Amino acid sequence: MSGDGNRRDYDGYARPGLDRSGQAEAFDAIGHRYDEAFPHKEGQFGAGAWLAAALPPGSRILDAGCGTGLPTARQLTDAGHHVVGVDLSPGMLELARGNVPKAEFHQADLADLRDGRLGVFDGVAAFFSLLMLPRAEIPHALRMLHGLLRPGGLLALSMVEADVDDYAIPFLGNTIRVSGYLRDELRQVVGEAGFEVAGENSLAYAPASTDVPPEIQLFLNLRRA
Repeated sequence: MSGDGNRRDYDGYARPGLDRSGQAEAFDAIGHRYDEAFPHKEGQFGAGAWLAAALPPGSRILDAGCGTGLPTARQLTDAGHHVVGVDLSPGMLELARGNVPKAEFHQADLADLRDGRLGVFDGVAAFFSLLMLPRAEIPHALRMLHGLLRPGGLLALSMVEADVDDYAIPFLGNTIRVSGYLRDELRQVVGEAGFEVAGENSLAYAPASTDVPPEIQLFLNLRRA
């Protein structure tokens, strides 16, 4: 399937309307506490380091669900890449622009990228952003990201290992909805979206906040097949 076809694939899902109710508002409310609640991000740093080193200097990288810009947008920018960050939360984006002034940031829903408005990319970082989508949407989002990548482009993807779909959880005094896969199913989903697994890592993570349960984080280093 061509890149344009991958992007259009999202239209059939997105046309009825996307339910993001409460998601951006929750992250607006917790933005200033997010990095304090999640202080240790070794897995994310490692996956970001792979992406930064595997691409030529000056590559154009999409940070999908960039949050506060820490650590990924800053890590990739410091490595000499041009970073375009996208997030649904205006509060998070305000923090990101202050944290990483050399990067470019846009407020947009992930599904909005299907029109190609931001161009094509050499790499994509999607750290814990796709888990904010219902399961039915995740394959569409992956195929859309596939279509935004140049041939041979790279995707650094992280998810939480959990067999849940659009499941409400308490999150720093707010409620968000999350989805997840067990690792074998996640490998299958990314393969069906047109990616090859170039590397994989997992680790147990315990947030600093008592209302966010411990989790198993999955990191996949992917290449557009």
